[in-house]
Amino acid sequence: MTDHQLTFDVPAVTESLDVVQDRFGAWWDTLGIDDARLRFSLETALAEIAANIVEHTRRTDVEAGRGYTVQLSATDAELVAVLTDNGRPADVDLSAVTMADTDEESGRGLALALAALDRLEHAHTGGHNIWTLACNR
Repeated sequence: MTDHQLTFDVPAVTESLDVVQDRFGAWWDTLGIDDARLRFSLETALAEIAANIVEHTRRTDVEAGRGYTVQLSATDAELVAVLTDNGRPADVDLSAVTMADTDEESGRGLALALAALDRLEHAHTGGHNIWTLACNR
């Protein structure tokens, strides 16, 4: 397999979540990978992190022009999604993430992403939150 990459920008609004999933699906179809578990893992984590970006922006940072970039790449070794947003710094300690109780309405996104991926990283660099999601092949 050669490198397969796709990069696109979306505004940090609810409607962007459909765009992210549609673009992911089209990108996945170019890969020729017949592994439903791998697709489900990366797609689930991507959807959860994108939704967290949108929700965080909606709740705490309503500044106009907020958005995020999605970079998808595939190599023989791994599949990676990098989401970079221009929102306020996210205060995240991934080592402390736990699944929300069943009666909670939210709080499962990061836990689901961590469970689905081989690697989830977050950094705030240069005024951007950078989320790296990776599944080993």
